Amino acid sequence: MIEALKKLTEGKRVLILGYGREGKSTWKLLKKTNAFREAAIADKNPQAGEPGVRLITGDGYLEHLEEFDLVFKSPGIVLPKPAGEYRCRILSETEVFFEAYREQIVGVTGTKGKSTTVSLLYHILKEAGRDCVLGGNIGIPAFDLAESVDKDTIIVFEMSCHQLEYMTVSPKTAVLLNIHEEHLDHYGTMEKYVAAKENIFRHQKPGDLFFCSEQCLPSGETAGRLIRVGDGTKDAQIELQGNEICCGDRHFIINPDTTPLMGHHNYYDIAFVYGICCQYGITDQEFAAGLASFHTLPHRLQYVGTVNGVKYYDDSISTIGDTTIQALKTLPDTDTVLIGGMDRGIDYGDLIEYLSGAQVSHIILMEQTGKRIYQEIMRYWPDFAGRERLILVDHLKTAVRRAKEVTRTGHSCVLSPASASYGIFKNFEERGDAFADYVFDRR
Repeated sequence: MIEALKKLTEGKRVLILGYGREGKSTWKLLKKTNAFREAAIADKNPQAGEPGVRLITGDGYLEHLEEFDLVFKSPGIVLPKPAGEYRCRILSETEVFFEAYREQIVGVTGTKGKSTTVSLLYHILKEAGRDCVLGGNIGIPAFDLAESVDKDTIIVFEMSCHQLEYMTVSPKTAVLLNIHEEHLDHYGTMEKYVAAKENIFRHQKPGDLFFCSEQCLPSGETAGRLIRVGDGTKDAQIELQGNEICCGDRHFIINPDTTPLMGHHNYYDIAFVYGICCQYGITDQEFAAGLASFHTLPHRLQYVGTVNGVKYYDDSISTIGDTTIQALKTLPDTDTVLIGGMDRGIDYGDLIEYLSGAQVSHIILMEQTGKRIYQEIMRYWPDFAGRERLILVDHLKTAVRRAKEVTRTGHSCVLSPASASYGIFKNFEERGDAFADYVFDRR
């Protein structure tokens, strides 16, 4: 990896755009090459940077890109104009890493389920004795993996839409779990969001593999071999029928008593993992053992505890309506659900329709989206069943206090916000931690 980076940057003026986790990872490897002519860091935060390295900061930090030959852009930074219109080359450490190791990479994306899917896949492969590493959007930058990779290593890599947006290389094995309306505050239109996601397979080559949900099949031809993953249908290459996965002549029964992942949506992700594991020669016995020993990730329908006979669940990862619907289907004894957060402009029609018929006694709505959902129900949904179930509050702390007052003993209360946390909390993890603290009166 160092030799490839040295060849790329030799004699070049290099800018690291964004100095968060990925920017720091880029600089860590870049300085080992010592091949660049000049290096600088650009970040809006004036506290970013390294001793002896030029720092470009402040509101105009994006105005200096064309002073450089190469710009390593961190995910999520919005450029003032399309990347192709700059005189410099704009790329990312993920793209450079993929150019070096694409043949060994299983790249996974989707609006929801990415982290659980890559974590489960990595765990099962590792438990079965395969040489593998895990990285990407899950929290480990690409360059941090380089020292752990040799020619036989399987690289399991989670990819966000922001990582994919400017990619010009796709992994040998691409996985697209689903696409739902999300990140419209960044992309403006659903079409642009979908276009970013589709870079997971757009640059594949003949002989590559593309595992794709039937919910979001591409409209045209794909260079890689398309492996459709179906849910309750009979013509896909991998099928989930209830709790049975069918993959060619292989069949695997998901045992709910030994599987830590709850809910049909998680079973569907398990079907993807099973199909990929079949490609790597994992036996059903190895798959079953790995699945049973897997530990679920925090904030994904995580059981928090029981207080006064009420079970509390943290589903703070929920940032769209569909995930809240899935949470309520998974926990049919839910008496109270907490919904609301930052408003990204997504449509909540399906969620409102589901809530109208759901056997949930109390729907506590908070923050920007909670207020919008409440107003939409009152104005545009005259047939919404049980409006008296709606409770409008300002913030999460108040929502938990009201939930404690109204939730019936022997039932569940679930935080499943269907909204982003930004502007209110640092991230969904902080929101989930706050929920648990409020439940146990720790703050």
